[in-house]
Amino acid sequence: MTLSIRWPRLVLITLIAAIGVGAFGALGIWQLQRLQWKRDLIARVDSRIHADPLPAPGPGAWPAITAKKDEYRRVSLTGRFVDDDVLIYTPSDYGPADWVLTPLARDDGTIVLINRGLVPEELARAGDYARETGPVTVTGLLRMSEDHGWLFSRENNPEQQKWYRRDIGSITAARGYEMAAPYFVDQELNDPQAWPRGGQTVVRFRNAHLGYALTWFALAAVVMVGYGLVLASHRVTPPDPGR
Repeated sequence: MTLSIRWPRLVLITLIAAIGVGAFGALGIWQLQRLQWKRDLIARVDSRIHADPLPAPGPGAWPAITAKKDEYRRVSLTGRFVDDDVLIYTPSDYGPADWVLTPLARDDGTIVLINRGLVPEELARAGDYARETGPVTVTGLLRMSEDHGWLFSRENNPEQQKWYRRDIGSITAARGYEMAAPYFVDQELNDPQAWPRGGQTVVRFRNAHLGYALTWFALAAVVMVGYGLVLASHRVTPPDPGR
């Protein structure tokens, strides 16, 4: 057996195969790195939501708050609720509903928006839900402002006070709160029969990176097998000079 080579064609095929294997392999490695990052994220968040609550960050810490370092951290804070609820539409397990965000005024003069929980839309728009007066201590999860909407999500309309995401900056600006925290707090569940119903934070991260990695590595293997078949097709049996 000898190798009969059509050089220009084989060089091009080799180049394409090398690029394919390299690209698919690199994507597979990247997905493995993403898998480790996602596992670390899940472990980090899980430790935060089950930890003892820490004092909610004050104004001095606001500039340094980040999602990576602070989101889903369990916090507590004390103050008085301001009668200035913000209703934010959301689909829910109860049907169309509203998040009830209520400003909490702290003794230092700052405001933190508290997501007190869900209320079915009909009850929320009628104001038929519980309110708290006097000093209160709130425990919950620190959440970052939802500054950007998702695909097909409706945009907030501050002029008409219609809200579809928890964009803390635009809400506090529309309500005239100057010393407002850049985050909000999802209040924990206190009364499972009352509205608003807290404790509705969904802490779930999709983790399909291992499947993606295996797919990319499989495609790299397919390219390698295909390249091997191409090489095999160039092997021909030379004529027998004795015949």
